[in-house]
Amino acid sequence: MLMRGVITAASVLFLALLPAAGTAQARQTPLLSATYAEPTMRYPHGVLGDTIEHGALVLSYEGTDDRIVLRLPDDRVFEDTEPRMVDVDGDGQREVVVVESHQTQGARLAIYNGAGLVAATPYIGQRNRWLAPVAVADLDGDGFVELAYIDRPHLAKTLRVWRFADGQLTSVAALEGMTNHRIGERDIAGGVRLCAGAPEMIVARADWQRLMAVSFDGKTLTARDIGPHKDRRSFAKALACD
Repeated sequence: MLMRGVITAASVLFLALLPAAGTAQARQTPLLSATYAEPTMRYPHGVLGDTIEHGALVLSYEGTDDRIVLRLPDDRVFEDTEPRMVDVDGDGQREVVVVESHQTQGARLAIYNGAGLVAATPYIGQRNRWLAPVAVADLDGDGFVELAYIDRPHLAKTLRVWRFADGQLTSVAALEGMTNHRIGERDIAGGVRLCAGAPEMIVARADWQRLMAVSFDGKTLTARDIGPHKDRRSFAKALACD
């Protein structure tokens, strides 16, 4: 992956990703940016086209020139395209959703703020096993945010949905036969759209022949075929409700 971000702020606060008190400022002021830093080759999986991942997450907040650097221990990396800034807990302030991978346990989806780790899904459980995010949104209209990803988009090809509530992530649904990434691609296909009043996740069928729109009613995932897949332009049209 490309190297992202250069830290030039006058003041930098480093936090190891262990239980931490964090800073009041990190929780009370708006998050302005989140970037990966400290490129590393200590986890040579290469699923995103090269073996350069990142060892740190850099957060900047409104009203300060300080940067908060959340640094992973040596047995983990951020194996991802970019951080996703979304208000996950509904408090009006954005958190950061990332993919991180463990040397022996593979990938998990994690939520961070300036104080450190908020919550995370379990690791897949095996080295060089990855997941590709699809959506971070209230998919069923119940007021809670769901986090959706494809579990092992090259192998298991399973769409999984987790709900964030009361500070915890709970698995709520799964659907096999879906994917959104091929080995070596530097981006993740698809995402979430709002075309007819309700969110739909746009992914590919496991064989990459068809695009699928997947809805979630709070209990069940329902997929419908919305046309052939040709390339990334197919996804762009679907996400634009075209």
